[in-house]
Amino acid sequence: MVGAGVFTTSGFTLQSLGSPAWVVLAWLVAGAIALAGADAYGKLARAMPESGGEYLFLSRAIHPAFGFVAGWISLIAGFSGGIAYAATAFESYLFPETHRPTWISEDAPAIFLIVVTGLLHGVRGRVGVVAQNVVVAIKLGLLVVLLLLAATTLPTHPWGGTSVEGGEGGFPFVAFAQSLVWISFSYLGFNAAVYLTEEAEEPERTVPWALLLGTSTVVVLYLLLNAVFVYANPEAVVGKPDVAALAAQALGGDWFGRLARMTVVIALVTSVFSMMMAAPRVYAKMAADGLLPGVLRFEGDSPRAAIVLQVLLASGLVYWSTLRDLLDYLGLTLSVCAACTVSCLFVPRVRKATTPTPSLVLPGIYVASTLATAGVLAFMKPAQVVGTVLTVATGAIVFIMGRYLPIRPSRQNDRDVPSSE
Repeated sequence: MVGAGVFTTSGFTLQSLGSPAWVVLAWLVAGAIALAGADAYGKLARAMPESGGEYLFLSRAIHPAFGFVAGWISLIAGFSGGIAYAATAFESYLFPETHRPTWISEDAPAIFLIVVTGLLHGVRGRVGVVAQNVVVAIKLGLLVVLLLLAATTLPTHPWGGTSVEGGEGGFPFVAFAQSLVWISFSYLGFNAAVYLTEEAEEPERTVPWALLLGTSTVVVLYLLLNAVFVYANPEAVVGKPDVAALAAQALGGDWFGRLARMTVVIALVTSVFSMMMAAPRVYAKMAADGLLPGVLRFEGDSPRAAIVLQVLLASGLVYWSTLRDLLDYLGLTLSVCAACTVSCLFVPRVRKATTPTPSLVLPGIYVASTLATAGVLAFMKPAQVVGTVLTVATGAIVFIMGRYLPIRPSRQNDRDVPSSE
């Protein structure tokens, strides 16, 4: 979960909201929504203990067309766009414009990271898992060190005030809704465990707990980190993408800024690692159901062909990705897709009951809050939803075309959601 979003979002959010306190509140509200989403995805994993994520849930619970569009969104936005975003942020932190060696061409470090993670996950599945866990442990350790060092400066550091100059203004509720859309992108990794459900031991128990414990830990970490980012020197970070390094530099000088920059680089590596591990398994599930070419199916220890496809797509997107534009597009598109997926729990045969139960309260909160935020943003700033609409529309068109020009004979998984009977 701890990837590009948390290290690039708060500068834009501070510019929009104009107050560090409002930024921290937005992270808290988005964290509560993410916890509700993690609870809902855990319930979906219990009802349908298979890998595949949104594609699987919507296909089994509603209709293959909805599942295909969700898989299409994952292909274009969730994983390809997410990997490109994280890799581009990785490059900007590793080689800031003022310190980039002339012999390193633009986009080369980002593409190199994508290729290396693809190779690690493609050689052998277990190798990718071990590498992922090691890098995550290093990342979390460095983030804790960063927070401890920040805490030592609290008595003497002149912390920022209650507002900043240059805010975008406008109706505050709209600015807050837009900020929640941006921040939701940072939390969306809470659902990653469902993409590997079939590979987990006792998935009906371990996957829901992984979702809840992981999300709870990250909510606390995000609140602490962003309080440091926006209060250390608000004027320096407003509207800037590399907020972690700028805040650290304000706290402890150049050496502290370099430590923060190194920590963020490692964090972004783990983000690319985790998405490269999850994404190809979605494509493999779609291929097994006859909706993508059969060569992408899971063969052997890892879905190698699907990994190659993901490397190519993400590398291509690196050439045109910009952090602010991708943040708008990814946050809105992926949060709406996740809300639609959680809505599967309201289908009677998924929850194995004909009447609503108290267990639907948190899923209902997640769906309502996510769609309400997206609706406000779409009404007040319709230009920001164009990319989302185009992604959904093209996915629907491809599915319809596939019905008349099938890629290969369908091999729909015989397993389905057990009915209430």
